[in-house]
Amino acid sequence: MPKLFEPLALRGVTLKNRIVVSPMCQYSSVDGFATDWHLVHLGSRAVGGAGLVITEAAAVSPAGRISPDDLGIWQDEHLPMLRRITAFIAAQGSVPGIQLAHAGRKASTYSPWTGSGAVPEREGGWPVVAPSAEAFADNYPQPTALDAAGVQKVIADFRAAAGRALAAGFRVVELHAAHGYLLHEFLSPLSNHRTDAYGGSFENRVRLLLDVVAATREVWPEELPLIVRLSATDWTEGGWNADESVQLAALLKVRGVDLIDCSSGGNVPKAPIPVGPGYQVQFAERIKQETGLLTGAVGLITTPAEAEAILANGQADVVLLAREFLREPYFPLFAAHELGTEIPWPVQYERAKPRS
Repeated sequence: MPKLFEPLALRGVTLKNRIVVSPMCQYSSVDGFATDWHLVHLGSRAVGGAGLVITEAAAVSPAGRISPDDLGIWQDEHLPMLRRITAFIAAQGSVPGIQLAHAGRKASTYSPWTGSGAVPEREGGWPVVAPSAEAFADNYPQPTALDAAGVQKVIADFRAAAGRALAAGFRVVELHAAHGYLLHEFLSPLSNHRTDAYGGSFENRVRLLLDVVAATREVWPEELPLIVRLSATDWTEGGWNADESVQLAALLKVRGVDLIDCSSGGNVPKAPIPVGPGYQVQFAERIKQETGLLTGAVGLITTPAEAEAILANGQADVVLLAREFLREPYFPLFAAHELGTEIPWPVQYERAKPRS
């Protein structure tokens, strides 16, 4: 059995394989509501055999959306369609997961195919918040620095969103602390210039994420896994770095986090990122080796052989695929055949199953 198709137990949840559908923004919601698009997009990857299917970033508040078209989970009215989606995913033998997020200073921007930069309030934009009153880039919104009450509201919003995620039928929560969004903004000294308990030292900069983890664990059951996505480095001198990611992972491990989804970048425009196949695997490997925490590798993993090698070499415990799942929703079915093993196909599709 290839490592890629070995089950993985995470607390009381067992993934049938190590292939994870990475969160991918669809920019196809109105007022945060999931639609039939989300049902088909996520459901087809479950039909394709992924062990864990994670939604795109779901905003924990209206102000936490990246764009006006983002998925949300800030109100109970969002739950009925999400329940339909989780039920379908689970019926295919996959585990439904959700990524909870706040976009911080990268909020109130256009969807990629509608424009770029800040959406003005006259077109549906909104005031944005950040650790410090510093914009991500010249064409992005000018944020307001969160005050103490604002920080506590963010924590409460994540807590409430996790409770709704449970009510919606999700079995895994991922907290988005990567890619230059709010939790990452607090981590990085390039975007966090606060002088209170949430800025300055490493201990202060990680405080918000640790508070969010604690608040999430208050409502997220002990038997269900909690994942954190980190940008392991800003790829910029003086920014958040891999050493700090290892330190943070060790703190998260003892606070009830089960796996670190190891990405990178996103907090600095035009950072010199050495993009290439598996370019972020090094971070998953290091965090796994130095903390003993389970890790996920993500980023330009496009072939069954690449994915299998990462796991077989002990560099990570799961692989997360995004663009490859856009190209091939049934990647796991064909990956199993290519790696010389067989996994069940949906009975409706068996007539198309490759034969040895």
